[in-house]
Amino acid sequence: MPSLQAPWRAEYLETFDAAEKKGEIADDGGSFLGRYWAHPEEDIKNHVIVRTGHGLILLNMFPYAGGHLLVALGEARGRLLEYTPQQRAQLWGLTEVAADLMERTLRPQGINIGINEGRAAGAGVPQHLHVHLVPRWNGDVNFMSTVAQVRVIPSSLERMAERYRKMRR
Repeated sequence: MPSLQAPWRAEYLETFDAAEKKGEIADDGGSFLGRYWAHPEEDIKNHVIVRTGHGLILLNMFPYAGGHLLVALGEARGRLLEYTPQQRAQLWGLTEVAADLMERTLRPQGINIGINEGRAAGAGVPQHLHVHLVPRWNGDVNFMSTVAQVRVIPSSLERMAERYRKMRR
């Protein structure tokens, strides 16, 4: 195959804030997660799967594997311990909901669950802590890009969001 195409990504890439793309924090401290939280009317467009009174579960726009989810509280904090114990419990509760949803929807053989806290740890949005859930299968190759930093994601974000929404409880 001479090229891999992912046309559904163009709209997101064209609208992604230049500062976030470069890893810089906007002057207002905002992030796409904060904007998504503030605009529930755009949940379908933003691939939000679950919204509660405390936070969101959504598809990662730059997935390591198809179905890669993010979990974030609505209130932005850069570090886990900046949240109260109650907020940390809410974050973990949403993470449990996301793991259950992922298992029922995709039936992965494993799930990587993790937090990258701070730029040095690989956080792409260091001002708004979030949890990654990456579905894994024996023999998959997407977690570690092996050729030219290319990942193969076989399903569009829209289709994956539909699959997850059908399995919500």
